[in-house]
Amino acid sequence: MPDKFVKVSTIASDLRSARQLEESLLREVGRFGYSEGSIFAIKLALEEALNNAIRHGNRCDCSKKVTVKVELDEQQMCISVADEGKGFDPAAVPDPTADENLEKPSGRGIMLMRAFMDDVRYVNCGKEICMRKRNA
Repeated sequence: MPDKFVKVSTIASDLRSARQLEESLLREVGRFGYSEGSIFAIKLALEEALNNAIRHGNRCDCSKKVTVKVELDEQQMCISVADEGKGFDPAAVPDPTADENLEKPSGRGIMLMRAFMDDVRYVNCGKEICMRKRNA
């Protein structure tokens, strides 16, 4: 088994490219012996981060790119997903569990990423999300 996997990928702002990258990264996670629970958490968080970067950050503009950086070893995976959008303030996203927001579709992805990953931070004015998952 390799000691460490490090990769930087830049993809177009389209969901097909995102799914291909996601599948290739999840194969690497499997090679490092992560638990089913950890793999599920990484899949969900990566999918949400890529969807948000493409749809909300880059507004599905195929001329804009999404950059994904991954560092993976037996203990943890660190993922960074950056878009070329205007950014946003994650604190300004309404709580999707509040009664008045239960019917609204926004904010759930952020909530899920925070629930499933061990650490989630936004940097560069919300244009980049950095997530970490320990192998449990």
